[in-house]
Amino acid sequence: MTIASLLQPPQDLRVLISAGAAGIGAGLARAFHESGARVYVCDIDGAAIDRITAELPGVAGSIADVADQEQVDQVFNETERAFGGLDVLINNAGIAGPTGGIDEVEPVDWKKTVDINLVGQYYFARRAVPMLKNSTKNPCLIAMASVAGRLGYAFRTPYAATKWGIVGMVKSLAIELGPSGIRVNTILPGIVEGERMNSVIAARAKTVGVDFETMRQEYLNKISLRRMVTVDDVAAMALFLCSPAARNVTGQVISVDGNVEYL
Repeated sequence: MTIASLLQPPQDLRVLISAGAAGIGAGLARAFHESGARVYVCDIDGAAIDRITAELPGVAGSIADVADQEQVDQVFNETERAFGGLDVLINNAGIAGPTGGIDEVEPVDWKKTVDINLVGQYYFARRAVPMLKNSTKNPCLIAMASVAGRLGYAFRTPYAATKWGIVGMVKSLAIELGPSGIRVNTILPGIVEGERMNSVIAARAKTVGVDFETMRQEYLNKISLRRMVTVDDVAAMALFLCSPAARNVTGQVISVDGNVEYL
């Protein structure tokens, strides 16, 4: 076996991606589909599911709110029926949460951010682990966090708190699941090009009282490479983590961000 072949994920991987119908999730679905994996996505947006399943023949999906335990359980029931098991879980779902000072954040918005970004990851991991233990294809769990999981993020406290929580969860699960041969890692995307990032920039610009372009340039100035990353950059890292080349990579917090220096 050559080094180059080790970089290719095994054929016919069974992959479940939460929030897999748009944004980073859709990029992940495309990448794994192209690699020969069988992919199941769930998303809260039914129209987005229809688009991604039409674009990628063979990809299956269903509507689910990741903060609803019963809906998550249904996703796993459907995945089991479709694939007969699971080799890879990508815990991708998350929201930006509110932007503002801590004294301005409403409790309902704080709770919603925690429920979707962190509790949802627990719901998925809880159901995925028994299935991953039965996999013979170098099983792994990948949790999507954020560069805000290694840096403080003023005016985005609920978001940052959940992303740091994901890092703690991953570090703990890597130790817990290592004896079962399951690898657990987290990817910290940086400032990712796209509509979602534009919305984040606009909200922060409004909060601090500057225009959009000024705030966008401030974000770029925080990145050593002075450029945003793409969805494909993140998907490429996920593919690597599922390849034989990464068979001894676990418990790691991997930034794909051009080196964001501060937030």
